Amino acid sequence: MAEIAGPGWYQFPMNLEYVDPAVLAELREAVGADDDGASALGRPAVRAFEQRHGVVLPEPYRSFVAEVSDGSKAGPPDYGLVGLEDLPADYGSDGSERDLARPFPLTEPWLWEGEDDEPDEARLRSVFDDGSIVLGTDGCGMNWHLIVTGPHRGHVWMISGEGAMPFGAEFGHTTGEPGFAGWVRHWAAGEEWFDAG
Repeated sequence: MAEIAGPGWYQFPMNLEYVDPAVLAELREAVGADDDGASALGRPAVRAFEQRHGVVLPEPYRSFVAEVSDGSKAGPPDYGLVGLEDLPADYGSDGSERDLARPFPLTEPWLWEGEDDEPDEARLRSVFDDGSIVLGTDGCGMNWHLIVTGPHRGHVWMISGEGAMPFGAEFGHTTGEPGFAGWVRHWAAGEEWFDAG
């Protein structure tokens, strides 16, 4: 069980190593996946991906792509959940610079748009390319990432051309639960992503 905390945030435990079968069933229903898992990758393909990239995907996402579905046109987000090996059409690069094993560099929101100084290019590149897989896009370069390495492993982040912020009630801006399951639940309930005052 991993605990994530930061300045001013309470600790919220997330189980990233085990998936409750009921949670997996809930995710299947939320994205409208086939019950036979025909679009799922299977455990051997997921393990091969993890070995190639030097990571272990956090649960419940790991079991979701292995047993339920590798992507979903229905969503989340607005333009659908992309496959494990894919990037949204509007990603802006071919992904060749991405390094999933290198830790994701942030633990707090970062809004670089409007800063007085230009953002550090190496840090900015790391935010987009290190320690995360891209779940999908809401268009206009607003991409959702699942963090797979670093202190925020298991959390979902919105990363756009203007800034990056974690999803989950303890981080503000939303009433949703953190992590992949909380992110999917929030979408399935028809809630706005940023629904907290």
